[in-house]
Amino acid sequence: MTAESPFISGKLFRGLKKRGLQPLELTGRLKGLPLEHLKGDFAKRLFDIAFSLLVLILFSPIYLLLALLIAIGSPGPIFYVQTRIGKNYKPFGCIKFRTMVTNADEILREMMATSPELQQEFQDNFKLKNDPRITWIGRFLRVTSLDEFPQFWNVLKGDMSVVGPRPLVAEELFMYGRHIDRILTIRPGITGLWQVSGRNDIPYEKRVKIDVYYVNFRNFWLDLWVIIKTVGVVIFPTNNGAY
Repeated sequence: MTAESPFISGKLFRGLKKRGLQPLELTGRLKGLPLEHLKGDFAKRLFDIAFSLLVLILFSPIYLLLALLIAIGSPGPIFYVQTRIGKNYKPFGCIKFRTMVTNADEILREMMATSPELQQEFQDNFKLKNDPRITWIGRFLRVTSLDEFPQFWNVLKGDMSVVGPRPLVAEELFMYGRHIDRILTIRPGITGLWQVSGRNDIPYEKRVKIDVYYVNFRNFWLDLWVIIKTVGVVIFPTNNGAY
């Protein structure tokens, strides 16, 4: 795969290569997990637990402030729980701060029925760029990705990892085609290569390829690089592709 491979942008590829990281083939299923992979998975799980506990403890005042703003902003629960598909096809409740009005599903059905353009956009991306259902505080949470802060609880429970592929809803699985079995061999992540590479501005087909790339290419240094990039996206959220 060259630096201009559609699996990942040339700029991102060159940045990874400078760190001594090399790509792997993106075809076929995992035939089994050698001892090195098992050790790596164990170390990754320990890191996930330690990192999540640290974040939840240190940023608990911000956590409480955001919860208060959500409660003030619109009536309804503080959290939104959506079923996602995790490792080995196991469904789990993915926790987020609520960013929409409580009757969001009803409003979506009405919009889809009256606007073929919005219906097509939602079918292509599973979200809308200019979504009227999002509250004022919800828009801030989405742009900064702080709506995903509660997912550190999912990490502690073992449903997710700090870094990994995107957590998918069941309706998205078919879009991964033959790659879905490989994607679901590991836990989905709060952040990942997709989130720090342009997020929703990336065409869906390329999102799939980036996730497959991560599954084949994952290691501690790549995870650390993604976490550092994620901090930058949260602090400087302009044009990060989040909406």
